[in-house]
Amino acid sequence: MDITAAMVKELREKTGAGMMDCKKALIETEGNIDRAIEVLREKGLAAVAKRAGRIVAEGLIDAYIHRGRIGVLVEVNTETDFVAKNQEFKDFVRDIALQIAASNPQYVSREQVEEGVIEKEKEILRKQALNEGKPEKIVEKMVEGRIDKFFKEVCLLEQPFIKNPDIAVGELLAEMISKIGENISIRRFTRYEVGEGIEKKEENFAEEVAKQMGNS
Repeated sequence: MDITAAMVKELREKTGAGMMDCKKALIETEGNIDRAIEVLREKGLAAVAKRAGRIVAEGLIDAYIHRGRIGVLVEVNTETDFVAKNQEFKDFVRDIALQIAASNPQYVSREQVEEGVIEKEKEILRKQALNEGKPEKIVEKMVEGRIDKFFKEVCLLEQPFIKNPDIAVGELLAEMISKIGENISIRRFTRYEVGEGIEKKEENFAEEVAKQMGNS
């Protein structure tokens, strides 16, 4: 069964869970909204969503420098200063900084991606599909599938977590919220890379960071 954007939107409105979590739940339940709600509750994601409206004015700013070549500043917010001082939370923030260094996201979430950027990307994907000789009637479906891949590349919360690629960063965040019992928000980040914008030899920084994380 095809999972439509309208179905995902409906489930998201009913549970407040993330878009990708809603989509996965609908796929798992073959489009059954009621069962998908149960799945999200069983995973604790619906409960996490209830905390989403809580104000997060405390938190932590972490800085990570990778071999003097990549620098990251990230702000992660919590509800209380008590949680911000928790070592497990600090480790989580450090993992997020390492993720940004390795995977170079452009946005925190897909909601931050400007509509103009999305439309431009969709137009490129449409032309690619047509140039591949795909029939026009299936081009739109292909574009929707490929735009999801685009979001996974540029949005931090949708990227595979570098320490465990089986889960997305958004799922890692949801797990931390459930564990801590407070709302947590990855608010913003900045990433610098030496010589950025200047043509230079390609180096696999992601592999270096992943190796470092594995040894930590």
